[in-house]
Amino acid sequence: MAQNIIITNIRELIQILPPETRTVRGYDMQHLECIKDGFLTISKGLISGFGKMYELSLETHCKNIVIDARERIVMPAFCDSHTHCVFANWRESEFVDKLNGLTYEEIALRGGGILNSANQLANYSSSKLYDDAYNRLENMAKYGTGAVEIKSGYGLTVDSELKMLRVIKQLKEKSSLTIKSTFLGAHAIPSNYKSNPQKYIDLIINQMLPAVHNEQLADFVDVFCDTGFFSPKQTSQILDAAQKYGLVPKIHANELGLTGGVQVGVKHNALSVDHLEHLSQVEIDVLINSQTMPTVLPGASLFLGLPNAPIRKMIDQGLPIALASDYNPGSSPSGNMQLIVSLGSLIYRMLPSETIHATTINAAYAMGLEKTHGSITIGKKANIIITQPMLSINYLPYAFGDNKIETVILNGEIHHTKL
Repeated sequence: MAQNIIITNIRELIQILPPETRTVRGYDMQHLECIKDGFLTISKGLISGFGKMYELSLETHCKNIVIDARERIVMPAFCDSHTHCVFANWRESEFVDKLNGLTYEEIALRGGGILNSANQLANYSSSKLYDDAYNRLENMAKYGTGAVEIKSGYGLTVDSELKMLRVIKQLKEKSSLTIKSTFLGAHAIPSNYKSNPQKYIDLIINQMLPAVHNEQLADFVDVFCDTGFFSPKQTSQILDAAQKYGLVPKIHANELGLTGGVQVGVKHNALSVDHLEHLSQVEIDVLINSQTMPTVLPGASLFLGLPNAPIRKMIDQGLPIALASDYNPGSSPSGNMQLIVSLGSLIYRMLPSETIHATTINAAYAMGLEKTHGSITIGKKANIIITQPMLSINYLPYAFGDNKIETVILNGEIHHTKL
């Protein structure tokens, strides 16, 4: 049963937004609404009130579990809108290959990358997959993540893709984190289909998608539309088929080149297009005239040594930005959203306020959760984090490396605390 909680003496309660806010974009991302010396109340798993401490009645104070947040910042938990955190094993051997100068594409051609993960997952039990992923989610929560999207895509066969998605479904039922599930059968073309990619696309359309639909295993569909993976034409073919089953698109786009991923995503009303390391003014113009969330994955760019997405240019032209971890064993082996906040500032020159919007309300939108997550708003799910003592939110991206979260509240219950 959810607890009634009151958080008192908050140094700064930040990311307060009206209920109609779906995204924060452009220069508006520089402003972060806050209350100093505030309180926040939680009832029945939801945010039930907030304000200045002098507005708090003694009667309300006495009827709740009280957390004294003196000298601390309180904000909504992070939303991580792009992860692959269900996988079989790590790929640290490929890390050494990278250090020796091999590119992402070269490692893939040698049987590494996504195909390596797929081969390992085929022989991994569902129970082991679940246990490993559950532990990863618990660790992500300790660093402040309250909602997460998890993709399949390390299966690449009917049986293995369904195995992954069933594990994600089980995690949805058991984990305290809010989870969205994405079918990513089109993550790579398996080796035995390289000479005939259309045959694998037919497998996705004629067998995988109907099976996913019959068991209601996915909220979204994703395609890796990029150099060496799926073309815009192939991506459209898969998305057209997925639309018949009500699956909303989320696209891997423009990680490796200007390959049309953004355009095909917007054409199919994708909820988000993710990566965007290669982006021209053409793609920016397409995004400006859409409802699609540009999502940047700083961990992958850093790990792979890829070009940095032009976030500053995108914001200056009025776009919203979401940031996500891309937590996976090959190109971003960390689900620490505090690190993503820091990388947003250090690599992309985002202001702390911009990184907060990008990892809360905008990331919630990229998961279809903006009505229930991502801000301090009465009636939203009480996924709340309380920091360690700090003078301002600027300390969060500044002091990278340490866990600066002391208390995590998920669904209105204390999930983890050091207090």
